[in-house]
Amino acid sequence: MMLFLKINKSEDHITKITVNKHKFKIEIYPSLVTWEIFPHDYNAALYAFSNKEKLNKIIKEKYVYEPKK
Repeated sequence: MMLFLKINKSEDHITKITVNKHKFKIEIYPSLVTWEIFPHDYNAALYAFSNKEKLNKIIKEKYVYEPKK
């Protein structure tokens, strides 16, 4: 008996951003109100590790929550 697992992965919630010349890919999960950050290269990973709070704040304000009016 073979078991196949179907993964439903929507490409709609994947965003590419650049912060201070560092490139990242963000996968946003709106049902959970959370996200994952994937650095493009080693330097971006070091930047993300050192500036986690700053990066999370930018993502929350620009990509996850609707802007305040």
